[in-house]
Amino acid sequence: MTTLDITTPGSAAARLRKASRPKLGHTAVGLLLLAVMLFPVYWMVNASLQPSGNTLTADFLPLNPSFEGYEKAIAQQGPNLLTSLVISLGTVVFSLAVAAPAAYMLAQFRFRWINAALLAILISQMIPGIVIANALYAAYNDLGLLNSIPGLILADSTHAIPFVILIMRAFMMRIPPSIVEAARVDGAGLVRAFVSIVLPISRNSLITAGLFAFLFSWSDFLFALTLTTTEDVRPVTLGIYQYLGTQVSNWSAVMATAVLSSLPAIVLLVLAQKYIAAGATGGAVK
Repeated sequence: MTTLDITTPGSAAARLRKASRPKLGHTAVGLLLLAVMLFPVYWMVNASLQPSGNTLTADFLPLNPSFEGYEKAIAQQGPNLLTSLVISLGTVVFSLAVAAPAAYMLAQFRFRWINAALLAILISQMIPGIVIANALYAAYNDLGLLNSIPGLILADSTHAIPFVILIMRAFMMRIPPSIVEAARVDGAGLVRAFVSIVLPISRNSLITAGLFAFLFSWSDFLFALTLTTTEDVRPVTLGIYQYLGTQVSNWSAVMATAVLSSLPAIVLLVLAQKYIAAGATGGAVK
């Protein structure tokens, strides 16, 4: 005798509702945590639009927004933003120019000293920044690189290059040597094969590493504070730090500067998010 399992529509709907409850709960918790994490960003934007410039009496919603803070921030901190942009782009170019060939060599060539080189790179990441800054100050004072954009580019690159090497090496280890060997057979030299074959294949890792190098340099404060002693070269991080002392009664200008300094990083992260995901996980699976 065969027993038929008849499921009523009501019971199926009940099971569906019961299964969807944990998902709704997880979504609600995720949205709550996201709101908590993004609230400082919202309050920064809100305070930058307050006409009074006082954050203690600021409304929760900027019903009567004022852009005077942005006008003052652009007028007073515009040169600092441009300085930070030039330094960050220079750091990206210099870091990639140095780290890309080094990462390819460490990934594809087989030498006994490669493990020692990787250990040295890891150790260089562990050195406190204040130690490097003090050493660079003494060297820059003798070389005349204090208060200069090239000096800050070199300083920020010391922090970015080891990280860029590790990111790009993990990706380049997946490149089949046969591709480069085929280019060599066709008459391409090592440099041409690297530029024409390896770099286009490594586009995701290049974008990821370049973005992190940009963020390292854009958010740098220690090197800017140590290696600049005049107002001729002043990144925006140092500008905001010194701006706080002169604008204690007008926080809208300070918050407007903070919003403007956050825009480049936000825009780059949004535009390059798919490349970041591909480049950061490119070396995870071989």
